[in-house]
Amino acid sequence: MQIDPSRPEDLSAQIAQAIKDAIVDGTLIVDERLPSEAELSDHFRVSRPTVREALKRLAAQSLIRTQRGATGGAFVNRLSYEDAYDQHITTSTLLLSMNAISFDTACEARYALERACASLSAQRRTADQLATMRAEIFRQSQPGLTDEAFCASDVTFHRALVDGACNPVLSYQLVGAVEAMQPLMNMITFTARDRARIISLHTDIADAIQARDAEAASTGLSDLEYETRRLAADVFAARAKGTRLASAPPRHS
Repeated sequence: MQIDPSRPEDLSAQIAQAIKDAIVDGTLIVDERLPSEAELSDHFRVSRPTVREALKRLAAQSLIRTQRGATGGAFVNRLSYEDAYDQHITTSTLLLSMNAISFDTACEARYALERACASLSAQRRTADQLATMRAEIFRQSQPGLTDEAFCASDVTFHRALVDGACNPVLSYQLVGAVEAMQPLMNMITFTARDRARIISLHTDIADAIQARDAEAASTGLSDLEYETRRLAADVFAARAKGTRLASAPPRHS
């Protein structure tokens, strides 16, 4: 593990990256104890506070954990998908909110990934995951539900669908789309959204998942994508004209 003191980057950042690289390439393995602060200080020829800052950076990324006591120190952590969710959500939120990617690009990626999950979810979903989807559809139909609560329910519905695939890699990839992109998409489209239409589409998807019909579930998501894109186009067109779309009145059967 080496750093270049002549580089302009912060030395603690360089040290953190060097240790991270050693973890990624297997030089440092899970549960292995890192050298002490004093040993790292000597190795990198920097002060102990600089090493301490580097370790804080790694801990913030859940790459290491610290233990107190005679056998304590800093150890390589076993990073779980759940540990990485928050960072993935934050990154996805920033990408969309700072306009690094367009609404259409985010929408395309989000639904393409979720359709990949749909076929697996139709095969593997648990009774609890299906029950969660049904419960959220019922919640969405309640009179007086606020936009914020509707959006939160929307996210929970799609998380249950994604997690129904029982594939942690897909769940990790989708968490940014569902937990970050979906709320931002809702913020853009909620003024033009017809809740009854969204509920109907959610019901179609849940029915397909219950029937273990992968093709119908994928079609339902495609219909939802079309509705989302149509609403966004209406909102953006209204903004361009300097007008505001009125919210569609909720309809309940």
